[in-house]
Amino acid sequence: MSTAAQQSASAAPRPTFGVLDASTMIIGIVIGAGIFKAPSIVAGSVSSAEVFIALWIAGGIISLVGALCYAELGSAFPHAGGEYYFLNRAFGGRLAFLFAWARMSVVQTGAIAAIAFVFGDYATQLWSLGAKSPVIYAALAVVAITALNVVGSRESRLLQNLVTIALVCAILMVIVAGFLVGGKAAPAAAPSSVTSGPLFSQLALIFILLTYGGWNEAAYLTAEIRDARRNIVRALVLGLVTVTVIYVLLNLAYLNVLGLDGMKASQAVAADLMKATLGGAGVVVLSLIVIAASLSTLNATVFTGARTNYAVGRDYPIFSALGVWKERSNTPVNALLVQGAIALLLVFLASFTPDGFETMVAYTAPAFWLFFLLTGVSLFILRRQQPINAEPFRVPLYPLTPILFCLMCAYMLWSSANYAMSKDPGSIGAQLGIGVLLLGLPLMWFARKSVATASR
Repeated sequence: MSTAAQQSASAAPRPTFGVLDASTMIIGIVIGAGIFKAPSIVAGSVSSAEVFIALWIAGGIISLVGALCYAELGSAFPHAGGEYYFLNRAFGGRLAFLFAWARMSVVQTGAIAAIAFVFGDYATQLWSLGAKSPVIYAALAVVAITALNVVGSRESRLLQNLVTIALVCAILMVIVAGFLVGGKAAPAAAPSSVTSGPLFSQLALIFILLTYGGWNEAAYLTAEIRDARRNIVRALVLGLVTVTVIYVLLNLAYLNVLGLDGMKASQAVAADLMKATLGGAGVVVLSLIVIAASLSTLNATVFTGARTNYAVGRDYPIFSALGVWKERSNTPVNALLVQGAIALLLVFLASFTPDGFETMVAYTAPAFWLFFLLTGVSLFILRRQQPINAEPFRVPLYPLTPILFCLMCAYMLWSSANYAMSKDPGSIGAQLGIGVLLLGLPLMWFARKSVATASR
């Protein structure tokens, strides 16, 4: 092995992130296209504006409960592998490897493909490249953002800070415009069969929690955050409180312009708000905002996703190429390239389905919530193993807080699987995701065998 290769193999992540860097990364992951699509679905599932806003506040609180659990895990075990490392310590290598396989082939790469499709849809509205324009834009976005992350973490972090700040400012401008316009453009509500029973409030919460999703990616930053034991907590709380305030204010602006009935009738609630505030130019402005949101989420998702692949490469000789950390760029280059290649393959496959975005959401959701639940359970196991001389952040109201988090994850696992399997496009994605996850079982055997061989 050459000297350069040896240095790359022995290099490790450097703590270069401050609280603001980590917070903007979290905000950038969470605030995606969902906040421009989900509110009309939620509005159709509730009986009053008060319940509508209360559910968005509840979604923020539930997410904060989960974030507190992750803050304890991240402060106690700061590691680039994040959830992979937590599951490895709590349940052993087999389950951890299956999680890493799911994240590499289903969860993270599927999320990257889904976000890229959102980018492609809105970029096409500004400049169409033909019949396959959304797919072309999606593929270009994956290639460009992966290349940026390969160049270096500093460049990726700078882009994340700039795009997130610009995105938050743009959304705040929309909020201000929404309150200034008032109820001028509420369209007439179309007849609907939706009632206000408890089932529909639960459906609303499903979409709200999906819109809040992504904060758990902070677990993959702990090895790169300065003074991670304290700052991971600050970054999570600051990031989620900021997102919750923005979401509540934006939904209040929707209500102020459209009203609850107008939101129920709207097919594109954010577009209707922008038309009311800026006229025809509002569509262009909205497209630019969603593009910024997509790029922000895509960059942060690519950045954090490759860290699991890197951790697997460090643990399993058969995947040792993934465990190379380039000291000069402070990035896991090989892990990023493999992740980008898989995401491109998923973009290509999803292009043959009626809705690439919906297919990718269904593809990822069941596996995502399964391992989310297992990570919550790992907190109970790892707390018993925590040395007395190590004092990480402790989640308040233990064990109630992690119990609530695990119950929420179990409910979302059932709901997402049931919802995905109920529609034809969704069922294709869900079945494919489960099939790919199961392929990890024989691969796990080969990986464990390589560890045993290397240790002889």
